[in-house]
Amino acid sequence: MKPLLPLEEAQQRLIAMAQPLPSETVPVEEALGRYIAEDLIAKRNQPAADMSAMDGYAIRFEDRKGPWQLVGECKAGSPPCPPLQPGQAARIFTGALLPDGTDTVVMQENVQPNGDKIVLTSDPSPAKGRHVRYQGGDFQAGDVALKAGTQLNAAALGHAVIAGLGSVSVGRCPKIAVLSTGDELVAPGSKTEAHQIPASNDVMIAAMLAPLPVQYRSISRIKDDMASLCAALESAKDCDVIVTIGGASVGDHDLVAPAFKKLGGETDFWKIAMKPGKPLMAGKLGNSLVVALPGNPGSAFVTATLFLLPLIRYLAGALSPMPVIQMANSKTALPATTQRAEFLRARVDGTGISTLESQDSAKLSMLAAANALLFRPAHNPEQPIGAAVSYIAI
Repeated sequence: MKPLLPLEEAQQRLIAMAQPLPSETVPVEEALGRYIAEDLIAKRNQPAADMSAMDGYAIRFEDRKGPWQLVGECKAGSPPCPPLQPGQAARIFTGALLPDGTDTVVMQENVQPNGDKIVLTSDPSPAKGRHVRYQGGDFQAGDVALKAGTQLNAAALGHAVIAGLGSVSVGRCPKIAVLSTGDELVAPGSKTEAHQIPASNDVMIAAMLAPLPVQYRSISRIKDDMASLCAALESAKDCDVIVTIGGASVGDHDLVAPAFKKLGGETDFWKIAMKPGKPLMAGKLGNSLVVALPGNPGSAFVTATLFLLPLIRYLAGALSPMPVIQMANSKTALPATTQRAEFLRARVDGTGISTLESQDSAKLSMLAAANALLFRPAHNPEQPIGAAVSYIAI
């Protein structure tokens, strides 16, 4: 019997089959979730000039004991106030440019009027430059604002704009077709007979893909016959990735592999040393990458987490496409593993991580209750309570 392919090797082989897609330039308003194709270089200093971080009074640090002659008012969004002379102060508001001749801001709570002057009521400034945001203190023109491969979330988009960008170069969105197979599948919400089941996997996989920059196409509930499956695969050959769910094993009605072969597909690997998710298959059909996920919901979820999502991130230009591995202390003892790596549905919190009572890959209730996949490497010895273990947050 041919040995199962180790998990890490299978992940590497899948990525090696792909190439990041070409870049395109889009307005920042349309770039949420996209991956930057090249280092984003700041076009301006931030702040553009020294400015106040507080509402208060701009003074010279040498005059910090006061009193000061109040000579003007500096507002955010206005040109700088006239230069100040020794002994003078200007009313200043958060974000306003600091007048020449000043270097410190006294908070308005620390002064009070005294005739035509203002005086201290408490010590406002133990250090020169208090409450001042200096020119270029955040970043300077020419700095790398964001590294290539960074995903543009809300904060990163704000950073791109403040750095002077109105558009950004990003990786193209991969085109993804998801094909769910099985005579037993019916539409969500439909009445089901005992031999039927609502088609949950394609909805689940679509939700997993939603945070990523993809063009998604659903080809749902394909019957278990060769003609239907071949027609569905043919209809998706314009996509970068074709994902099938179910029918990837070796039963008489598991037709994904035979249909794939009939259409001229080239299998790169099939069957992984992992649990759940052993029947995973990957290959190429024309210019499309094909990832065949198992039909059990737990298996489909785990293999999508470890293979499909990293592949999509890589195609879209991600710097780090693989899942983020975190560490926690196990709150339960863990038995030794065999030749297959294991991903156990688990709950993690500030006190540690514990596996759920059932690991049956058909039980969506267990998957819905989990917020982590606890990773056990192949041939890992028994782990006691308190052992440090790896997990992926879900």
